[in-house]
Amino acid sequence: MFQTREKVALFIDGANLYATSKALGFDIDYKRLLQDFQSRCYLMRAFYYTALIEDQEYSSIRPLIDWLDYNGFKVVTKPTKEFFDATGRRKIKANMDIELAVDAMEMADHIDHLVLFSGDGDFRRLVEAVQRKGKKVSVISTLQTQPPMISDDLRRQADHFIDLTTLQSRIGRDPSERAARLAERETQRQRHMPDFEDEFDDI
Repeated sequence: MFQTREKVALFIDGANLYATSKALGFDIDYKRLLQDFQSRCYLMRAFYYTALIEDQEYSSIRPLIDWLDYNGFKVVTKPTKEFFDATGRRKIKANMDIELAVDAMEMADHIDHLVLFSGDGDFRRLVEAVQRKGKKVSVISTLQTQPPMISDDLRRQADHFIDLTTLQSRIGRDPSERAARLAERETQRQRHMPDFEDEFDDI
């Protein structure tokens, strides 16, 4: 599926990958993820997309973002938007689809193979557009949850579908690290008392 001389770019929908890995019961080790693809192809870029809540004093996603930024990933962020629904409840909107799609189209002319970490069906047209440029597209998500985390339209459009479960042994974090990180995060949460459920684990 991957060739050593093939120019590849990774596009990671952070919130979607987080939800998928959590549904499967494991954490992503981003250092191992990068090393795995570097060993299999000519990895040109690895993009990571996520929205940030600006008014939080502390967010456990910040250490992850900083680590990714210094360790080979191109991190793309934007602030979340706050609004109130019809019942007056506060809602947070966080969508990075446009940013990912624009970057993917700009990058498509310089690569052979685009790898999308997302199951969001909204990306089907993006995959189709990249394919029209003569590029191969692989999508990584999972069918192993109920309901599946990937839309059927997106899976059908992709040249290759890779189930995240098949990568767990190569890019998953050591389970023994999880308990220590959970304890540390709980201590930090109690100290800072954030208002929202944090989206990502610390690196």
